[in-house]
Amino acid sequence: MLTDRYGLTVSTTDAAARDAYVEGVDLLLTVYPGAAASFERAIAADPAFALAYIGRARASQLAGKLEAMRADLAMASSLAEGVSARERSQIDVFARLFAGQPVAALAALRAHVQTCPRDALVLSLAANQGGLIGMSGLSGREQDLADFLDRLAPHYGEDWWFNAHRGMALSEIGRHDEARPMIERSLGQYRRNAYGAHALAHLCYETGERDEGIAFLRDWLPLYDRGGGLFGHLSWHLGLFELHAGNLDGGLRLYTDAFCADDHRGAVHQKLSDSAAFLWRAELAGHPHDSARWARLKDYAREKLPRPGMSLADWHVALTYAATGDDDALEDWIRAIEELAGAGRYPSGSVIPAVARAFAAYRRGDHATTIDLIEPILPERERIGGSRAQGDLVEATLLHAYLASGREAEARRLIADRRPGPAGLPVSGPD
Repeated sequence: MLTDRYGLTVSTTDAAARDAYVEGVDLLLTVYPGAAASFERAIAADPAFALAYIGRARASQLAGKLEAMRADLAMASSLAEGVSARERSQIDVFARLFAGQPVAALAALRAHVQTCPRDALVLSLAANQGGLIGMSGLSGREQDLADFLDRLAPHYGEDWWFNAHRGMALSEIGRHDEARPMIERSLGQYRRNAYGAHALAHLCYETGERDEGIAFLRDWLPLYDRGGGLFGHLSWHLGLFELHAGNLDGGLRLYTDAFCADDHRGAVHQKLSDSAAFLWRAELAGHPHDSARWARLKDYAREKLPRPGMSLADWHVALTYAATGDDDALEDWIRAIEELAGAGRYPSGSVIPAVARAFAAYRRGDHATTIDLIEPILPERERIGGSRAQGDLVEATLLHAYLASGREAEARRLIADRRPGPAGLPVSGPD
């Protein structure tokens, strides 16, 4: 039997099909464009290769081509009887994911990696902050992700893909001295690894190495195809570093040219969350409100994200409605989230509605209400989803509300209590 790069047998006897499949998986794992074409070559070489259909379905899902995703899942499922137990289990995990059942998908994934720990394509669904653990909406999910990857580490050794993800998970919980060599070795082994670059950008943020982050991303991004799914998001990281360095013009150029560009190739929610977060942070730093940019973002949110259901996306939609002063749209959005939470279908519960109302209060200049809404949810801030760098926007809003209210002692305490690396936030004081 033929095997993949991780030594797992695959149900094809055609070496060309296997080679194209392995290439497609690596392109998915590194977030480089071209995965769908690789899987198409695998299918052309062996039309009965079930996992090639699953790979292409995943590529279609990431590209927002949901009809194509469902068609390939159906093909893979129809071929499932002729494949190994490991491959049937993989198909089941993806079927749950594609059906919009993240809790069931994560449970199936955890069971799968117990017997198939080196199935990297399955593990990739939960190995980063935007995966099934990172977006679970549950308290303790940052530690859960680090523990989950720690347990799997003996199965991966010096694998460059795994170490990039584990390194980022460790950096998010403060284990920076362990994270750095993992991430650096990963990039040294395979430079064309967008998740490795992503992990190093986060590490630089968490350790307060702003200038190092700028230098690294300015050097690495030209190596990355603009069609890559993380091009916009990595450009946002560079834009955030530039904003922290006081270079708003540089950040806005990246906003226009990369992370809010018309040809943005990343996930739909990424374009909104990165763009909205940057504009809001710029205003917190003292820069003028840009009504035109916010209005375009609101139109994008209404078109692309008409219903809530994903915590990280949902609070950035709320941020956009708050920034544009669309109170009716914001209340409708909050009500829809609360209905999902009431039905037990929204794991982060009431945290995001509270954050959403805090943004609206801040925009109205009601800093006391902003403070009253954010303070109680800070211990559970990780439930809003995303990385610590993304979640820092909530603390930055609280800090500005303290300063605008003349509550300087509470502002100093907030800064003192923050993790030491990114202790500084680009927030202006009162005029």
